[in-house]
Amino acid sequence: MDLYFLGTNAGVPTLQRNVTSIALRLPEERRSFWMFDCGEGTQHQVLRSPLRLGKLEKLFITHLHGDHLFGLPGMLSSRGYQGGTAPLTIYGPPGLKAFLDISLSVSQSRIPYKLDIVEHSGGLIFEDDGFKVEAGLLDHRVDSYGYRVTEKDSPGSLNTELLLSYGLKPGPLYGRLKRGEDVLTDDGLLISAASVVNEPKRGRIVTILGDTRPCKGALPLAQDADLLLHEATFAHELAEMARQYHHSTARQAAELAREAGARGLLLTHFSSRYITPDDLAPLLEEAQAVFPNTQLAEEFRSFPVFRRR
Repeated sequence: MDLYFLGTNAGVPTLQRNVTSIALRLPEERRSFWMFDCGEGTQHQVLRSPLRLGKLEKLFITHLHGDHLFGLPGMLSSRGYQGGTAPLTIYGPPGLKAFLDISLSVSQSRIPYKLDIVEHSGGLIFEDDGFKVEAGLLDHRVDSYGYRVTEKDSPGSLNTELLLSYGLKPGPLYGRLKRGEDVLTDDGLLISAASVVNEPKRGRIVTILGDTRPCKGALPLAQDADLLLHEATFAHELAEMARQYHHSTARQAAELAREAGARGLLLTHFSSRYITPDDLAPLLEEAQAVFPNTQLAEEFRSFPVFRRR
């Protein structure tokens, strides 16, 4: 599981960076990915990436500003032309459905797959056997949400070497043991499931915040996250400007990561005043001074979400 970046700039695209879009690539057995925000030009970025729109399962919009939204109608249309037939669900704030209804109907765009639009105002917005997604309101000029993606714990693997030493070969009894049932072999040996099943795999937590000033609503979303993605529009020397424009500095993002007990912090949504890597270096330095395990997001690069023990 990893985060893959399609756009890391704030406000408008530049020659160096596109506007916001992030893919969360799910574990291999799921064979799909989720997307968070879809700024203008996202479908062009996808063409330069290993992603395939037919594998896009869910899309989450943090807020309805254009640099997070304007790429959506074109990408939805292209998904159909590129052979995408699986259902797609889009989650976002109220107003998202009206935007898409007008855009797609006026342009007479053909969507040859089932498209569900779920407007929400926070709380638990999705849950299945593998994941749950919670949303919380942040502090921006319009309603902006953060998303907390929690992977559920998975059963531990069987100690097959030990089972083979008992003379038990792969078969139906293996399945019963993995489900936690004790079994009695044909030889009269009682095998306790607890003795042959390894520890469960702890699920990972990824928090992706929309545009925001520092606020109380961000903390529960970021609590104990294995990877926290936070905007860092400005360096802290421009903290007053950040406050006026309802954005955050790199240091403020790091302060949240430290307070929340996150394991890793990724910074994104950089102002166009920071063009080169040298321009961005002070943002990384001020964040690492507060929270050492901080990285800068880069387009067309993946950042793994490691499983904690």
